Amino acid sequence: MTDRFRILLCQLNPTLGDIAGNAAKARVAWNEGKAAGVNLVALPEMFITGYQTQDLVRKPVFHQTAIAAIEALAADCADGPALAIGGPGLEGAGLFNAYYILKGGKILSRALKHELPNETVFDEVRLFDSGAPAGPVAIDGVRIGTPICEDAWHEDVSETLEETGAEVLLVPNGSPYYRGKLETRQNMMVSRVIETGLPLLYLNMVGGQDDQVFDGASFGLNAGGNLAFQMAAFDEVTVEVALNRTAEGWQIEPGDFAHQPDHWEQDYRAMVKSLRDYCAKTGFGQVLLGLSGGIDSAIVATIAVDALGADNVRCVMLPSEYTSEHSLEDARAVAENLGCRYDYVPITEGRQAITNTLAPLFEGSEPDLTEENIQSRLRGLLLMALSNKFGEMLLTTGNKSEVAVGYATIYGDMAGGYNPIKDLYKTRVFQTCHWRNENHRDWMMGPAGLVIPERVITKPPSAELRDDQKDSDSLPDYPVLDGILEMLVDLDASVTDCVAAGYAREDVKKIERLIYLSEYKRFQSAPGTRLTKHSFWLDRRYPIVNRWRDPG
Repeated sequence: MTDRFRILLCQLNPTLGDIAGNAAKARVAWNEGKAAGVNLVALPEMFITGYQTQDLVRKPVFHQTAIAAIEALAADCADGPALAIGGPGLEGAGLFNAYYILKGGKILSRALKHELPNETVFDEVRLFDSGAPAGPVAIDGVRIGTPICEDAWHEDVSETLEETGAEVLLVPNGSPYYRGKLETRQNMMVSRVIETGLPLLYLNMVGGQDDQVFDGASFGLNAGGNLAFQMAAFDEVTVEVALNRTAEGWQIEPGDFAHQPDHWEQDYRAMVKSLRDYCAKTGFGQVLLGLSGGIDSAIVATIAVDALGADNVRCVMLPSEYTSEHSLEDARAVAENLGCRYDYVPITEGRQAITNTLAPLFEGSEPDLTEENIQSRLRGLLLMALSNKFGEMLLTTGNKSEVAVGYATIYGDMAGGYNPIKDLYKTRVFQTCHWRNENHRDWMMGPAGLVIPERVITKPPSAELRDDQKDSDSLPDYPVLDGILEMLVDLDASVTDCVAAGYAREDVKKIERLIYLSEYKRFQSAPGTRLTKHSFWLDRRYPIVNRWRDPG
């Protein structure tokens, strides 16, 4: 009888669609486990394909290639420990999210995901069939149950595994980050441990995929819900975990407890990680952005340098006659502090040429928002020209407050390939700038210290598209605006709820109207880092044509 069981937990970063590359990473991990003499090497949910696949997994040649890669891994990894890996599975006419145990040159077992998430960013009911709960698999004399991600958020699968003889629960996950997610996961897993009386190993992947960031932070719980070890957040790591048989059942040996950062650091790390991986996985080595001298472009430039290094970031100032002297000074200061390239491309001459071209058609009308937007669209044109010429991906810089109410110019400052602050309200942008000035970590490629000048943070925000313009001319002050947005967007609150919370009905109705009217802009906006459960894209799907308004 085996009294000690060792598992190599591999918290790794797959690339979606790179089946051969993901299989190679699995082989490297398995070789590490073989050299260490472990019983099992475990990888996360859907590792062979990357996650989330969306509709790509439904393409027959794609899921067939992935399954063939798993079969090849089984043959290649025959003379060593068992290998556990997630991937698609076929059974009859059904397509499943599956978790494979490979041992001795063959597929020893295959668990099929039963509980399919169909909320927030998940559409698994659209993609997969629901598998029947299965029993555990014996590996070197230990019966391991593998509830797959969402399976462990419900009682039934874990209870079935315990009732059919499981001694340990291994939960493979593709669980994306949102603020406070680790605490939510641990609380849920404690429930499974208390219900079943079994130790539980929670294995999550890391890495960015489109808007989502998988943050790792894998952990183990012993019977009773006591934390046995905690792996790092956002880092690729492999950790050997030992379990010992006792009179009370299997127990996880106490291990290391990696530091878990606070929510401010986690948000910032998520933005850096998502941009770094988005560039790496799409093939962009360099980025550029319009640096206005304002706070949003300053924090995006800082995130970009922390993600890619100063040599790979181009900042471009595109001033008009309305650009203030302090904006010119502040933009240059940010670029110099970060150590990245700074280009100066004035737009006055080009704007005047466009105005002259349109003058016969605009004759008899007064200047208005149209002329302001010409400036923004000209900047977008010039930035995209630089992007095309030099192969640098253009970053957009609109915060969640602006994205929510459409305070941005479509085909202008909305032009670009990625927006790391898309899910960060303006009030949090201010606080994030302070946090970055006061903190530096080894995963940041940018310099330490005060990289964003204090004046950039404290001056009144302005688009500078006309004389003496301020954001507050068009919108409530940001603390008020963000408070209303958090209720209407993040909490799905009613107008009446907002008024009861102390906000003026006039302000609430105005903001509600702007949210609905700008849906078409968000539909055409760049993807950006998901930081909350109510980000703009897959988390919140509203119609573009919508005449409904809350009568409250």
